[in-house]
Amino acid sequence: MAVTANYETVMIVSMKKGEEGIQAIVEKFKNLIEKRATLKNVDEWGKRKLAYLINKESEGYYVLFEFESTAEFPAELDRVYRITEGVIRSMIIKKEED
Repeated sequence: MAVTANYETVMIVSMKKGEEGIQAIVEKFKNLIEKRATLKNVDEWGKRKLAYLINKESEGYYVLFEFESTAEFPAELDRVYRITEGVIRSMIIKKEED
């Protein structure tokens, strides 16, 4: 059996994508995580003001995913974040065991 760990990832989607575009990106990543890991929770924080301008944008749509996977998957998820148009920032962290 493969060794798994718990992870959290937050992504910020560009508001320029519009409501339908944002939901399409959220669904894309939800499906990707479900396919390669065990998705535990999806928390859509919605539109929030950014701390500083990113690509001349002051607001973004925040989404938090919690999942359990093998150590290889977060690197692949990060790669997909980087090549997906509309994702302006992302972060993946490994959660400490309780």
